[in-house]
Amino acid sequence: MSTLMDRLNETVAFIRSRYNSKPIVGIVLGSGLGNLVAEMKVEAEIPYSEVPHFPVSTVQGHSGKLIFGELSGRKVLAMAGRFHYYEGYSASDVAFPVRVMKMLGVETLLLSNAAGGMNAAFSVGDLMIIEDHISLFAVNPLIGKNEDELGTRFPDMSEPYSRELVKKAVKIAADKNIKVHRGVYVGVTGPTFETRAEYKMLHKLGADAVGMSTVQEVITARHMNMNVFAISVITDLGIREEDNIITHEEVLEAAREAEPKLTAIFSQLVQAI
Repeated sequence: MSTLMDRLNETVAFIRSRYNSKPIVGIVLGSGLGNLVAEMKVEAEIPYSEVPHFPVSTVQGHSGKLIFGELSGRKVLAMAGRFHYYEGYSASDVAFPVRVMKMLGVETLLLSNAAGGMNAAFSVGDLMIIEDHISLFAVNPLIGKNEDELGTRFPDMSEPYSRELVKKAVKIAADKNIKVHRGVYVGVTGPTFETRAEYKMLHKLGADAVGMSTVQEVITARHMNMNVFAISVITDLGIREEDNIITHEEVLEAAREAEPKLTAIFSQLVQAI
């Protein structure tokens, strides 16, 4: 059986055979947030199904391809569709594309996601810049043999999200008159939305928003010494008075409505890198 490094090298070699420029920014586009691609000057697209050792996304709203090109004058690699632990992939599978990005030359990783709001100040459609996260409920992607070529055995996580990028994004949002919150994201496995009691518990633990992605990608990126920035679209409110249920369709709709704001921030942030 091939080792992780063998698989990574094979994947990277295949991608380079199809696209030979070096992307410096990687972007992971979450639920309903795929239209940033319209702002890109696309140079190549590769469906996940063609990439050796790559998982294939199974979630509605995720298109499933690598998109290479330019955004705001920078070479970028966008993942249209991400992988989730709840789809049945291992934490290592979820981490694999981030490792590939780094080996292709990516130095900065930008992430977006849909999240449930637990902060009383949040409304559906708001944006929250992630300043920190809690990942105690998600399986750590670094469990297992450490590949010293990728990073250290015990990576420091005191600054998972680049303070410099957060500062730049806050200024961009202010200049464009886009309201943003800053807060803590907690990653859970899903695929169920949380119970009311779970939302309350997670909020008491210090989280402002909760979602089923991102933290494993961030841990992987920091292990490989990439700079990370992430933003959540608040697509539903977990702590609420009314007696309603949350559906995936509502989440996608809220994400679509917030998309122009998110696209504006990401485009400017890429330019500032």
